[in-house]
Amino acid sequence: MKQFVVIGLGRFGSSVAKTLTDNGYDVLVIDQDNQIIQDISNSVTHAVEADATDDKALETLGIRNFDVAIVSIGDNLHANILSTLILKELGVPYVIVKAQDNLHGKVLTKVGADRVVYPERDMGERIANNLISSNVLDYLEFAPNYSVVEVMASEKMIGKTLAELGFRNKYDVNVMAIKSGQELNMTPGANDKIKEEDTLIVMGKNENLDKVRHL
Repeated sequence: MKQFVVIGLGRFGSSVAKTLTDNGYDVLVIDQDNQIIQDISNSVTHAVEADATDDKALETLGIRNFDVAIVSIGDNLHANILSTLILKELGVPYVIVKAQDNLHGKVLTKVGADRVVYPERDMGERIANNLISSNVLDYLEFAPNYSVVEVMASEKMIGKTLAELGFRNKYDVNVMAIKSGQELNMTPGANDKIKEEDTLIVMGKNENLDKVRHL
């Protein structure tokens, strides 16, 4: 079974780490914020407070033994780029990195990123421009058999809260965001109701996401 390391625990990184762990994968998370590490420690396999730009620290953690690394460091572009370079030099086979813009993405590719993603930018663009007949659109396949998808609200969803629909308990998927018109709710809560024409951004195992399609 593949082993994953997630570096940077903002909303995107935390969601990826928790979803992979919930589905039985071995996940190491790394962040410099001790409070964040404490908060997530019970939700992942291993949680370590460390500097991802310190090659010795990463080597000590056995990073070279992991199959996939997801780098989701937020505003610190230097740390984002340097950690990507170190991960590739240490021999991680597949490194996925979150970028802020095209220029940042080009730099990441130059230093060895295997895949560059733009979650915040692409989320809105894909919803606005690429809606097709299906109510589910592949948004990002971040690991084998795992994706983030856009789900158009069905009649069964409208008027119900996320808790009532039971995305996490019944289907083992996470709702990362809800788009209502021009507004994007990046922190949806259990009591948020789904409205007509809403679009949900959902992360999980592909076979579970297929079940959500039929809600």
